[in-house]
Amino acid sequence: MSRRRQIYEGKAKILYEGPEPGTLIQYFKDDATAFNAQKKGTIQGKGVINNRISEYVFTRLNHIGVPNHFIRRLNMREQLVRQVEIIPIEVVVRNVAAGSISKRLGIPEGEMLPHTLIEYYYKDDALGDPLVAEEHIACFGWANHDEMQDIAAMAIRVNDFMAGMFAAINIRLVDFKLEFGRIWDGDFSRVILADEISPDGCRLWDMTTGEKLDKDRFRRDLGGEEEAYQEVARRLGLLQDDAGPSEVLDLTKHRKLRGK
Repeated sequence: MSRRRQIYEGKAKILYEGPEPGTLIQYFKDDATAFNAQKKGTIQGKGVINNRISEYVFTRLNHIGVPNHFIRRLNMREQLVRQVEIIPIEVVVRNVAAGSISKRLGIPEGEMLPHTLIEYYYKDDALGDPLVAEEHIACFGWANHDEMQDIAAMAIRVNDFMAGMFAAINIRLVDFKLEFGRIWDGDFSRVILADEISPDGCRLWDMTTGEKLDKDRFRRDLGGEEEAYQEVARRLGLLQDDAGPSEVLDLTKHRKLRGK
């Protein structure tokens, strides 16, 4: 498909004008960033893998009644999506302590949380995407009460579905990030799931070995990023398994290289 006018470029994706009103073309890049883009790099083939994984997850979520922006995949790196008015809140769903919550609260990484926890972060790179409460969201009009009820309900439903989906392929869903947007019909709007769901925004640990199969391999200089992303796609049945046992289950060489 020929390139159209660029609407937006983020850290991992580019949005182009779609072929019809109310649509966008979402292009997945190989660029990798961490710590609010303070660390930058490239994971070869990441965009292709994330496009396939996000297509797979959004399609299955649609089948269970979770409304989302995905329409169809166009090619290896692009998909057609509905244009939405993004709500400036990142919704983080946590099942296991890891990352920022371990640092903030001193909870050992890997400790199971008593119940699923939903956190909200204001989307602003300049401010470091600060943690906010529902009272902040209401006070500043980022989303109203009914929208937040819908967002929380969808987040829990997505978590229940994905936790089971990944457990079936021996992967623990530690936590993940969601974004939501509004679609309008005249004066009426409703909230739907947007953005992407991939190892870029999920913490995924092998349930047997504990190996990280997500962007933490890039964040923490563990190496093996490409193999980890490919392993997730392979287990989901999105890549042909023609190379024998996957090396991502034994990343010893990457640990040795970094003295880990």
